[in-house]
Amino acid sequence: MKKIILLIIICSSSFLYAQQKDYAIQALPFTQVMLSDNFWLPRIEINRTVTIPASFERCQATGRVNNFVLAAQKKGKFCTKYPFDDTDVYKTLEGAAFSLAVHPDAKLDAYIDSLIDIIAKAQEPDGYLYTARTIDPVNVGPWLGKERWEKERELSHELYNAGHLYEAAAAHFMATKKRNLLNVALKNADLVCSVFGPGKKTVAPGHEIIEMGLVKLYRITGKQEYLATAKFFIEARGQYTGYDKKSTDPWKNGAYWQDRERVVMQTEAEGHAVRAGYLYSAVADVAALTGDDSLLQAIDNIWNNVVSKKIYVQGGVGALGDGERYGANYELPNASAYNETCAAIANVYWNQRMFLLHGNSKYIDLLEKILYNGLISGIGLDGKSFFYTNAMEFKNNSTYKDVEATRSGWFECSCCPTNLARLIPSIPGYIFAQKDDNIYVNLFIAGSAKLTVNKVAVQIIQQNNYPWDGALSFTINPAKTLAFNLLVRMPGWAQNEELASNLYTFQNSMDQKPTIKINGTAVSFSINDGYAVLNKIWEKGDKVEVMLPMETRRVVSSKNIPENDGKVALQRGPLLYCAEWVDNAGKVSNLILPSSTVLVPEYNAGLLNGITVLKGKVPAYIIENNQQIKTVEQSFTAIPYYAWANRGKGEMMLWLPTAIKSMEILTK
Repeated sequence: MKKIILLIIICSSSFLYAQQKDYAIQALPFTQVMLSDNFWLPRIEINRTVTIPASFERCQATGRVNNFVLAAQKKGKFCTKYPFDDTDVYKTLEGAAFSLAVHPDAKLDAYIDSLIDIIAKAQEPDGYLYTARTIDPVNVGPWLGKERWEKERELSHELYNAGHLYEAAAAHFMATKKRNLLNVALKNADLVCSVFGPGKKTVAPGHEIIEMGLVKLYRITGKQEYLATAKFFIEARGQYTGYDKKSTDPWKNGAYWQDRERVVMQTEAEGHAVRAGYLYSAVADVAALTGDDSLLQAIDNIWNNVVSKKIYVQGGVGALGDGERYGANYELPNASAYNETCAAIANVYWNQRMFLLHGNSKYIDLLEKILYNGLISGIGLDGKSFFYTNAMEFKNNSTYKDVEATRSGWFECSCCPTNLARLIPSIPGYIFAQKDDNIYVNLFIAGSAKLTVNKVAVQIIQQNNYPWDGALSFTINPAKTLAFNLLVRMPGWAQNEELASNLYTFQNSMDQKPTIKINGTAVSFSINDGYAVLNKIWEKGDKVEVMLPMETRRVVSSKNIPENDGKVALQRGPLLYCAEWVDNAGKVSNLILPSSTVLVPEYNAGLLNGITVLKGKVPAYIIENNQQIKTVEQSFTAIPYYAWANRGKGEMMLWLPTAIKSMEILTK
């Protein structure tokens, strides 16, 4: 497969205007990373050739594009259900911009320009762009107020639409240097800044992301007003007097919108999980760019709350389908787990920013857990079928309406497919980072990177078969002999730490420890903030070999999650595993996984695009003649969690019981 270069638009140091303050650590831009990887590169290619074209086709077929056409004409009827459907066009444009940066394509370029032309014509003269109102300002439906921004706090999503417009415009400008979409975004942002701010209109945006988008525009233009307005929207939270603060209803007390109290007073993740993740990402951006320590302390506290009390073992968040939201501490049900794909995406953005703020590997450990498990489970191997939610289990007798057992090509609310289209191409931008003469290796994805350390060019070639194998190789090629620190992440899972809390732990400690060789000689190393610090004068051709132990581990939950008592999850490297019906005699809810079960990893190149499975023998209980229950030994196979539901509908379980404690008898 051809190698690929990707353009970064997030946290890059190569903006048009130098910032006075910013993240001390900077992610290495996509343009300086070339992949030769067997795990992520095929997914990025499928995104380019399948996911993005399918998203554009579905935006056309469902009327999302036509909404802009009708808005330009100022007549007709809004074609789709939700006023935020404009964002599906914007998000697909963002993903397509990455594609253009990687694969120059005159046809795609022309199509994108034609869409931008339609979008620009839909924009009103003062910069307002929101098709649900512009088409017919009189008959706007229940989600919108009679006036602009009237229901922004609750339902209208006017600022949410604007935020995704800004994100798409920044991506398109960085990829193509064209200003056609950027000019639309800047005109809208200028309007927003003229309406909202000190002494003007105050509102906490009902669905966050405009804050992140304004930061992107600030980075491109250097216009302080954009950053100030992003900070204003953050500080607007907790000021609305219309909520009933005594109510426990999150819609009535403001928690659903992260608006119950001021951000600097918040210590717990609450409300709609996607909105929350976008807010916390923006808070990190604004804290970095303004030096506001109170905002930094707030998201530190919230992060600790999520990791210690509100996250699933596969990285999913937002346990409750009722509002797609966080529940109470330790409220992590398996049978009804929601785990929206967009929430996983938002948490990748947030954890990357937390790393850039603090330089601690625990944030990348969590980012990796999300990427390899609860995020890519949201897209089928075909690149055009999707999960909106990501279940922890599915049983044949499940009655939970939100639990999906099969992926869909599209949804009436199709935020997740288009969000994946824009996230997946950006993954190479998470591999390396740099602070002065410290080079961080965060993700283990084969390829090469070009950096500059003290004005000297450095190439790093990464070779591995990750996540199936823990053998990692790095060839260091400086243009001339050069001293710098290479910081290689030592994953928590390779050091007997499942997560940076006691919410989930490994049942038994692993005796093996990571080892490192430089030029064939084993070296001792210190670990600082989760990174092996390798300090030497590097010469061209120096080779670093890292061996991460890849044992199969059993994961147990905190006692604060009682429904996982007596159950284990399986993990190997960064991957969580599940049992699926098709590999286990058509059923998995009758399986038992005793601690004595020996599980052997086995790579199968012909299964699910090539995976390592875990195989063994386990007891299974069966019912004979509708009267007698007996236990039989049968073959057991576990597959990576992300790969389930690619072979038809049937049972799946991630947490498996280690013994029979009780049995439910179902009657017809």
